[in-house]
Amino acid sequence: MAASQVESSKKYVSHALAEWACSLTYDHLSPAAIEKAKLFWFDSMGCALGGSQQEDAHILLAHYREMAGLSPDRPADKGHGPCTAFVSGFRTNAVDAAFLNDHMIRAMDYNDIYWKADPCHPSDIIAGPLALCEMLGLSGKDLILATVIAYEVEQRLCEFGVPGIREYGWHHATLTAFAAPIAAGKVIGLNADQMVQAIGISASRTFTPGAVTAGKLTNMKNTVDPWATRMGVESAMLARRGFSGPEHMIDGKEGLYAVFGHVHYKGAAAKFDTNILLDRLPRGAEDHYRILDCGMKSFPIEALSHAPLTAMMKCVKVNEIRAGDVAEIKVEVIARAADILGDPHKYRPDSKETADHSLPYCMAVGLVDGMVTPLQFKESRVLDKALIPIMDKVKVVANEEFEALFPKFQPSRVTITTTSGKSFSTRVDVPKGDPRDPMTAEEIAVKFHALGDTVLGRQACERLAHAILGLEKVADVRALTAMTVKS
Repeated sequence: MAASQVESSKKYVSHALAEWACSLTYDHLSPAAIEKAKLFWFDSMGCALGGSQQEDAHILLAHYREMAGLSPDRPADKGHGPCTAFVSGFRTNAVDAAFLNDHMIRAMDYNDIYWKADPCHPSDIIAGPLALCEMLGLSGKDLILATVIAYEVEQRLCEFGVPGIREYGWHHATLTAFAAPIAAGKVIGLNADQMVQAIGISASRTFTPGAVTAGKLTNMKNTVDPWATRMGVESAMLARRGFSGPEHMIDGKEGLYAVFGHVHYKGAAAKFDTNILLDRLPRGAEDHYRILDCGMKSFPIEALSHAPLTAMMKCVKVNEIRAGDVAEIKVEVIARAADILGDPHKYRPDSKETADHSLPYCMAVGLVDGMVTPLQFKESRVLDKALIPIMDKVKVVANEEFEALFPKFQPSRVTITTTSGKSFSTRVDVPKGDPRDPMTAEEIAVKFHALGDTVLGRQACERLAHAILGLEKVADVRALTAMTVKS
């Protein structure tokens, strides 16, 4: 049955989201939203350049090259296709390029963060619109518009769960499956009905259990969200051809609401607030766009680690504490942070994926090295047994007082007790990179060059940065993607 022939007497939530996205144009965007979209691309591209050097990114690239029939012994053979994989220059289709590039953005867990009822990383979506813009030869303005739409829908989805799908044991990639086809569909010009079908196709296939970020972490931790975006891109392309999907995947029979309605958390049934998802969707330059509320990461670690790490680093600096003088580091955080970041396996990380989600490791290596950068997550450092005694000094505890302040604030208090018996305490409520303490373009540039200069070279990175910060002037994004390839 052609998607255009699918009719329903009821208008579902998917229809409202699709109609909004289809009606929005670049001229409707506020100057602040446009500027933020460029800054998030600046930050995301730096993360992608660094992420391209990770082992899991190498594995995925080798796999997709093999799937394309390319020999591993001939890396100069770039293949054929309308879209570009960052750094390697591998040429492939839009679906695979979206996945590979989004995975590179995500690979280091250094990209953006938004946390209300649920966490999310909207930049895990944006390589999807980029691949489709490249395939069609569209402009930087088209990419900015799709980026703003991706952030708007993803962030609202991560607000409307009560208390949030993570409390029910699900990962936010489950929600990305609803947002990604909307951003992708906007780029390829789907009408509202086609976009509804794209949402249904994508969400039918991509529900992700929270196991991917629980306990011992694997390569899938950084892969599930890009995979949801991959499905969103393919779903939009299928819907354009007339493929259909269930319109009622959010609020209809056996859809998101119904499935989660069977689950209870602390004695209450799961529920969703549709008003948060649909009320006051921005339609003009005077409206507020959610992209302005998203944060960035100043450390390449899990989001809830930022505030306690910031607190410890401030405490150590102000009080001139040496690592050898520390007897205990007490870390007070909200309950979910203690659960995610302080479980027993996190005290003996054996991979980069576990280490960047380990509060004991991040605190220990930050104390000893005086910094937490991508260098601290190289295998040799993660497996350094000299850090084990320091990790064992870290005591992670949940603070009920802090729980009431989240998510408006991310309160953390670090109390360092020295071997002489003295105690020093520092509290941080808003980590650097939060919209209330945002990273400037200059600060993002430092991060961008730290991640990218050794990959592309300093001059190439400067050209790429200039193009991203002037994205609205780029007539064809193929000029931009060409700059991401190592010469």
